[in-house]
Amino acid sequence: MFQLSPQLYDKIKYFARFPQTGVSLRQMVLFGQKPSQATLFKASQFLHEELPIRLAHRVKELDELPRNLSKMPSIIKVKNWYAQSFQDLIELPPPQLSSSMKERFAQRTSVEQLPASVPNPSIANMLKQNASLYPSVPIRHRYYNNVTDVDCTPEIIDYNSHFVKTIERVKRRHDPVVTTVAQGILEYKEHLKSPLIDTDVQQFLDRFYMSRIGIRMLIGQHVALYRGPNRKDYVGVICTKTNIRDVALDAIANATFICEDHYGLFKAPEVQMFCPGEIEFMYVPSHLNHMLFELLKNSLRAVVERYGPDYEDKYPPIKLIIAHGKEDITIKISDEGGGIPRSGVPLVWTYMYTTADRQELEPEFSQSDFKAPMAGFGYGLPISRLYSRYFGGDLKLISMEGYGTDVYLHLNRLSNSDEPLM
Repeated sequence: MFQLSPQLYDKIKYFARFPQTGVSLRQMVLFGQKPSQATLFKASQFLHEELPIRLAHRVKELDELPRNLSKMPSIIKVKNWYAQSFQDLIELPPPQLSSSMKERFAQRTSVEQLPASVPNPSIANMLKQNASLYPSVPIRHRYYNNVTDVDCTPEIIDYNSHFVKTIERVKRRHDPVVTTVAQGILEYKEHLKSPLIDTDVQQFLDRFYMSRIGIRMLIGQHVALYRGPNRKDYVGVICTKTNIRDVALDAIANATFICEDHYGLFKAPEVQMFCPGEIEFMYVPSHLNHMLFELLKNSLRAVVERYGPDYEDKYPPIKLIIAHGKEDITIKISDEGGGIPRSGVPLVWTYMYTTADRQELEPEFSQSDFKAPMAGFGYGLPISRLYSRYFGGDLKLISMEGYGTDVYLHLNRLSNSDEPLM
């Protein structure tokens, strides 16, 4: 059983004093186009420095939460996972490079740098919420893509392999984090004897889950580049030609199946898609699929529950409209599910708030990022908004009580926005 020692916690507090370094989607793609042992070594060096800093920020924050939240058993469990992962990374020895090898890496990396990125627009909101936190810093000279022709020593190749195994172990350890933190929030509500959680806790959850998305993205991208296989139009987990229409059709099929299964319907409400031709852009298809699936599931549930399961042939259709400009691709999903009262709209962005029947958190739901019982769990919309903001997009909702709801998913087409790290 892992115990967080005072010596380790001192080291964590030291690392938490350093700012985190944001990476944009475009930088990740340009870096990973020609993965060689040398480029993977440079990426491993960057991640070996960066991941302990990100983990340390979270451990420190988990330890300093307001009003006894940090003393909830599930929160302590998550804090220990993060501390253990921090320890795994700092105890992994870097390879000893000869002075000639150091010089060769330095010569190659000074020639070409990655393109500049822009600050993530959602950072401004987070800074307003908590001005004392460290923002991220631009990546500048720390992540290069121009060392492909450096011949690596067996020691470097061995280090690359050990590093990948370590971060894979970290990722597996953190699989149940979302549901375990959710369990901690339930324990906290029980402790307070209150059905609602305050703004400080909501803001903490936003920061915490956004950080988790970033850590898993960096690890997933690095492992995919190292392990392969190289797929056409893919750089790691990023697809350089993500076809929105194809992703949307897949999300529609999955959400419709879940709806029919849950309500025992022969035919769920129809989803009509309007897409002006083949729109392709650089994105992570699994993120996009997750967001569309959640939004469509909400609309399908609203329509079925407004009209009842016996209304099958007469449900009003849900419309999914895709538009694209120079900067953004926007997807609008419109339903006639009765809408939300104006007073209830801010609540849809709060964690653990749901209009569905509450579902229990079961152990098997802890093994995946996305397959938690989101209806009745109160995480679908706030987590989807974090995924949209992670690469510089956003998610907005407008409702007409008595009629229906429109949600707008904005995606940054330029792929040049830094991660919003706080």
